[in-house]
Amino acid sequence: MTPEDALQLVLSKLDDCGIRYMITGSFASNIHGVPRATQDADIVIEPDAKGLDRFLESLGEDFYASPEAAKEALARRGIFNIIHLRTGLKVDLIIRRMRSFSRTEFLRRQEVNFLGRGRWFASAEDIILAKLEWAKSGQSERQFADALNVAKIRGKSLDRSYLQTWARELEIEDLLDKILKDLSD
Repeated sequence: MTPEDALQLVLSKLDDCGIRYMITGSFASNIHGVPRATQDADIVIEPDAKGLDRFLESLGEDFYASPEAAKEALARRGIFNIIHLRTGLKVDLIIRRMRSFSRTEFLRRQEVNFLGRGRWFASAEDIILAKLEWAKSGQSERQFADALNVAKIRGKSLDRSYLQTWARELEIEDLLDKILKDLSD
């Protein structure tokens, strides 16, 4: 079993439990940009308490998961992780935040063919914005490089007005300006 197989297993379990999700982070930037190796996956989820319990139960012996951490994450709209024991794939499950950008980002998610199945991914624009937000908070060159690579691959198809509106709101205009300048050079 590969990490991609383990991710497919997690996504199938989310589907089976009726939990809406959106793949973000490196797996999503790989879909929209230049692929790079990653040993973890980031998934934004919208569970209720019962759905989350069903999901955790469905993981069985194949995954390490802390029900306490998951319930705490749900209560504070935070993050918890699960680990597929055979492959070592770590999946960060992020409870969708209540802020305007997070709601809009989730509504804009796109179904993409991923290893033969339709799966929900963040849009290219939302990956750029999220990566820039992470780059700003952690001064991460890798996050900025991922955002730049998505922008280079998607080029003219990007909704620049959407990007600029949310960059202002998220206070990452300077980082987006660097990317847009790089695209025009």
